[in-house]
Amino acid sequence: MEKVTVNGRIFQTEKGTVLADVLREAGGLKMPCAGKGICGKCRVRASGLLSEPDETEIKKLTRAERENGIRLACRTRVLGECEVSFEEEATRQTPEEAFLGLQPVRPLFEGLGAAVDIGTTTLAAVLFDKNGFRARAGADNPQSVFGADVISRMEKSMAGEREALALCIKSGLTSLLEELANKGGCSPADIDTLVLTGNTAMLYFFTGRDPSALSHAPFAADWLAGEWLTAEQLGLPGLQARAWLPPCVSAFVGADITTAMLSVRTEKPGNDRLLVDIGTNGEIVLWRQEGIFCCSTAAGPAFEGAGLKMGMQGTDGAVAHVRVTENGLAAEVIGDKEPIGICGSGVIDAVSCLLQTEELDETGYLEDEEAVIAGEVRLFQEDIRKVQLAKSAICAGIKTMLHRAGMQLPELQELLVAGGFGSFIHLENAIAIGLLPEVELGKITVTGNAALMGAAMLLLDKEKLPEAERLAAAAQTVDLASDAFFKECYMEGMLF
Repeated sequence: MEKVTVNGRIFQTEKGTVLADVLREAGGLKMPCAGKGICGKCRVRASGLLSEPDETEIKKLTRAERENGIRLACRTRVLGECEVSFEEEATRQTPEEAFLGLQPVRPLFEGLGAAVDIGTTTLAAVLFDKNGFRARAGADNPQSVFGADVISRMEKSMAGEREALALCIKSGLTSLLEELANKGGCSPADIDTLVLTGNTAMLYFFTGRDPSALSHAPFAADWLAGEWLTAEQLGLPGLQARAWLPPCVSAFVGADITTAMLSVRTEKPGNDRLLVDIGTNGEIVLWRQEGIFCCSTAAGPAFEGAGLKMGMQGTDGAVAHVRVTENGLAAEVIGDKEPIGICGSGVIDAVSCLLQTEELDETGYLEDEEAVIAGEVRLFQEDIRKVQLAKSAICAGIKTMLHRAGMQLPELQELLVAGGFGSFIHLENAIAIGLLPEVELGKITVTGNAALMGAAMLLLDKEKLPEAERLAAAAQTVDLASDAFFKECYMEGMLF
């Protein structure tokens, strides 16, 4: 066995092991392309007995980077004792103010309870006691080392890594609950009840189920959650809690949308409302008098900080907002740091600004193949193409849902924009680039993490459990894959 020191922690591994496999165990390093050597984001500083850079590394890394010990973890093999370091990112969290007003009504917990949103990219949790809100915490989903999206992770699971995926997310959730308890001045063992929401695939991964049924036609899930399990059954050490997993709608529409529906439906009931959760899956819900209709669009991870050359999540150093000034583009950088990349909200602003300055045309052609956004941060032509694919999928999904319902856009009473990412975008720019339809700003409500809010509502009032079950059962999933109108809108949506 060979000794590998990662950020001061010592691991033992077999000679010839790919460094990325060691770092999956260590955690903290993102691998959006699941270690395929495509994204080039698993950069680490490494020294010691390692394989020589291969063709992919030579292409992805500059000469200066290679000379300074920078390697791609997915392309480097351990040949003997070595040392690896990389900077672990802190996750940008949504504001806690929304949870402060929640009060226990008929709580599921006896002493302390926690609601958790198991997102594809991030984990978020809130802690409550009998007096109300107590603490919140957030973290990256450590499964990102298996790929940025659920499709990549399904491939890994079906290739024999199902147990590794489950252990990975359980480890991340255990750490999150430890942080949450620490912030709340208690022990994780004091938490007696959990509500765990997430999309269908994430709940499959978490519970160690085979996701094969989700990966091929007829895409019919053989399990839709909606049940109580113990922490022991879930493999969560150090907890004595019971956990409620809310029901999913279908293979494509998960428990996160069930709890999101519960949240916005409770706050402001009514029809002719549309909820869009802007993220990798791009889930959409439309309320009509005739019923509730849901769909999922494969938007991809472009707005989640993955897939773009200099894309990153909303952490320190990320360009979060951009505007046009007399002197060119001006950027707002998270943490007032030197810009090192660009997150989803910054991408939307930047693309809108480039359209305004005419450096980018309506077809997505970028005049100089790349555009300087701030400092060394740039958007490249291939980035623009990925943004076009993502925004087209979401907007086409919205238009198709309205078309299926026989609605015109002006008939829409409210557009709810959900998800952590949706909390930070400039709505005018999202409309300008075609991510959101042209509706009056007064009709748009930014809900933040509606999935987590709904999970918290369940935790605080046990009588909402039947309501969540009714919502999941009543919602009808619309299949976009075979819809000719969706395909037409998707192609039209590629234009800015």
